[in-house]
Amino acid sequence: MEYKKREVGSFEDLEVWRQARKIHRIISEMTKKFPKIEQYRLEDQLIRSSRSIARNIAEGYGRYHYQENIHFCRISRGSLSEVLNDSITALDENYITQDELDKLRREIEINNRLLNGYINYLRKAKTGDQVKEERVNYGPR
Repeated sequence: MEYKKREVGSFEDLEVWRQARKIHRIISEMTKKFPKIEQYRLEDQLIRSSRSIARNIAEGYGRYHYQENIHFCRISRGSLSEVLNDSITALDENYITQDELDKLRREIEINNRLLNGYINYLRKAKTGDQVKEERVNYGPR
C-alpha cells in the first residue's frame, strides 16, 4: 500500500505500526506449516503475540497521553521478544528453518529500533523538548 507524505493522523500512518503488521504477516505464513499438535500451543501463542505488537501500538496511540502511549509501546516491545523466543522454539522443534528465523530476526530488530525511536520521540514530546522531525521521522515514507 502506498502512503503519501503527510502528518500522522492515525496509528496506520506510523512506520512502527506498519512494521509490526509485517511481522504478523510473516508469523501467519510461517505457522501454517506447523503440525496439528501445535495448533493450540506454539502456533496460537505466536499468532497472539505477533498480533499484540501492532495492537498495543494502536492502543497507545489512541490514548492521547504520552505516558500511556509509552507504556503500550513497552508492552509491544515485550511481545517482540516473545515472538523471537517462540520462533527459536519453532526452530528447535524443526518447524522452521534457520533462514526463516534469520529473516524474522531481522524484521524484529527493525521493529525494535523503530519502537525505541518512537518511545524516545514520545518522551521528548512529553517533556516539551524540541523534536526535529527530519531526524526522527515516524510518518509515512
